[in-house]
Parts: sequence; C-alpha cells; structure tokens
Amino acid sequence: MDDIQEYFLCDECENRDFKLVYSFSLRFHGVNFSDDLIYDRFIEEVYQCTKCQKTFTKKQVEEGLIAIKRKHKKD
Repeated sequence: MDDIQEYFLCDECENRDFKLVYSFSLRFHGVNFSDDLIYDRFIEEVYQCTKCQKTFTKKQVEEGLIAIKRKHKKD
C-alpha cells in the first residue's frame, strides 16, 4: 500500500499553511466573601491561514483531522 499524506486545509482558500496566533487576557470578577476583585488569566490559541488570514480554533483543526482519518479508515 502506498503512503497517503493529506493536510488540513483552509476551507476558504484551500491553503495548508497556518501560523499560531496568541491572545492574552485577564477577566476580573468579584467574590461574595471579599470586596477585592480576583482575576482569571486566559491564553487563546488560534491558527491563522497564511494566505487569506482566516482563523481556526484548535478544536476546529482537531475536528478536521478526525474527518480526514475517518475518510481513510477501512470499515
């Protein structure tokens, strides 16, 4: 059997190259036992197509790779 290599492609322009883009944020909120605010730190990772700039979440990329696996899996 020959090897098959299939890439996750941008659904907008069919490019296969992406770059990782990070967003950093803090979410401040109060708690009922104190007047002080507490915060949660968030780091978002998205993958941006290098051709058309469309972004995909990590979950969307993973789901795309699962779909490729299913397509080539023998029953």
